[in-house]
Amino acid sequence: MSETEKIFQYFNDPARTLQPATSSDPMTSNTNSTVDAPFADSLSTEALSIALIGPEELTRRAAADALRQGRGNEIREFAAYPANLDEVPKLLDQHFDVIIIDLDSNPEYALELVESLCANGSATVMVFSSKPDSEMLVRCMRAGAREFLTPPFAQATMAEALVRAAARRPATHTQKKTRGKLLVFLGAKGGAGVTTLACNFAVALAQSSGQSTLLIDLDLPLGDAALNLGIIAEYSTINALQDYVRLDPALLEKLIVKHSSGVWVLAAPGRFPNFNASNEAIDKLISVARQGFDNVVVDVGSKFDATGTLLYREATTAYLITQAGIPELRNSNRLISQYFPGDDKKLEIVLNRYEPKALGVTDEHINKALTRPAQWKIPNDYPAVRRMQNTATPLVAVDSPISRLIKKLARTASGVAEEEPKKKGFKLFGK
Repeated sequence: MSETEKIFQYFNDPARTLQPATSSDPMTSNTNSTVDAPFADSLSTEALSIALIGPEELTRRAAADALRQGRGNEIREFAAYPANLDEVPKLLDQHFDVIIIDLDSNPEYALELVESLCANGSATVMVFSSKPDSEMLVRCMRAGAREFLTPPFAQATMAEALVRAAARRPATHTQKKTRGKLLVFLGAKGGAGVTTLACNFAVALAQSSGQSTLLIDLDLPLGDAALNLGIIAEYSTINALQDYVRLDPALLEKLIVKHSSGVWVLAAPGRFPNFNASNEAIDKLISVARQGFDNVVVDVGSKFDATGTLLYREATTAYLITQAGIPELRNSNRLISQYFPGDDKKLEIVLNRYEPKALGVTDEHINKALTRPAQWKIPNDYPAVRRMQNTATPLVAVDSPISRLIKKLARTASGVAEEEPKKKGFKLFGK
């Protein structure tokens, strides 16, 4: 152990300097490790959310690469320090378990940031520097830093530091949001209206709940979610699925675009790609999305080749979009029997473009075909839907019978109370 590391250890826990130094010393990250990387990974059974703050890109990326070799941790990179220390509470509100800060770019400001973070939050704060010295180590310790890391960043060293951070994490902190609701829209047949309903549901959900909401277009390769919302996206779902090994919340954030309604969108590609997504890639995308958003709405169109993925196994609710036509009802019956047998609570049937007794199909016939009553009946309003497609204005932006039902669907999903109708004021006379 170097002299500077001994100093850092002393100030962290003076009693321990009387003992022979071992690899378990909590403040020394660059000792000869007796814990190999796979074992260290196995100790960290719960994923950690990590903020990595470093203006110097090469060193920050090297640290991020070493951290990503661990299992399941959520890493978000920040290319600049907070503009001022008043932004520290905002940083802490994102519920990071670990915050790792570059010292070299601005040592004095970085130390102030460390001190402020340690004074106001429960996250484990670490620092990294390519030029450690005894004075800097002491100042970092006094500011509250728990680990001092130096490049090159060894994966085993990083893994040990994260194991110690996981052990320090308070029980209340682990209750932060880690898995958002997964709301899947699928169609019994092409043209059932899945994308229209998924887009407007996502917009209504984001607005009524005030929660972060992401819409993922998995109706590949020709999904129209971005077109319906008037969004031009630089990246697509294909980018996320192709690079799923590296995918984390920081990378996902670069691929999505925000709609004016507040909903975020991961669009389908603008061109026709020759790409088949693996179940592993889809699972990774869904897992990462649920780490960063309260609600993840997925439009899968009418394809059922992803039935072996988290989309169906872990869906909070699966909305089967169908219509009252014979082909749609026949397909619905087959799909329900195959994928949602019995009284599957996660399945909700949405009867789209519903017109009572249209085509001679009664509610009794519909319920028999679906093996249960449909929970939702969206009225037919072709002019409104066509207007939305032509103007990219969401249906829920204009009051109508169809928009009221979609908003009710979204409020039910989020648990938001039903809007009460405005009461008319008392009038002395009947006019």
